[in-house]
Amino acid sequence: MLGLGGGYSYNASVVICPIVKRMEKPHLNRIWETYIEIPMNPKMSHSGFLHSAYDILRMKVRPMVLDLIQKGTKWYCFLFHQSQVQGDPKLYWHIRFEPKEGIDDKEKVNALLPDYCDKAKTELNEKVESIRTINGIDESLIKDGKIEEAWRILGEQSEWFLNMLEIHGEGIKIPSKQIGQFLHFFFNMSQVLFACPCCGNIFNGVKLITFEP
Repeated sequence: MLGLGGGYSYNASVVICPIVKRMEKPHLNRIWETYIEIPMNPKMSHSGFLHSAYDILRMKVRPMVLDLIQKGTKWYCFLFHQSQVQGDPKLYWHIRFEPKEGIDDKEKVNALLPDYCDKAKTELNEKVESIRTINGIDESLIKDGKIEEAWRILGEQSEWFLNMLEIHGEGIKIPSKQIGQFLHFFFNMSQVLFACPCCGNIFNGVKLITFEP
């Protein structure tokens, strides 16, 4: 059992995130956001940064999500983002979630969150940016044009990623190659070409196409 601060602990024996059977689509006007910093330093390698980011997901984001679910949350998602504050070099996991009915102000929402969240940045999402669209997603292609369904799928992707990390042993530094192989299965299913922004290799569902030097 690993202590995390803020009243939370990490239990490696709990393997799978016990989310509701089918994540519900969120009510867009009730989505809140908060941030958890990813520790890093200028001398850190990319591999070192990945290990730090994955550790934060396993030891801080996941326990927080499990606790929020116990307190009535039925939807959440997370993405990696740089700080939106000018001059702030920090990197964060940006967590969005819909608290249960009746929790509608910042004080009550922050009371749900562990101390390692940047509670000063906790905000009702619509006050910060529009969530009626998702960059790159054409909502006209979605049944009834409901962008909420796209947010639900993003939540399920977040759940999948946490569960994929959690099948690995406690304290293990998961190599990026291992993560990439799990992600490869998605591209295999879709048969969509994907160019890695780091190495320049092109992946598809069948093979790896490597750029010539």
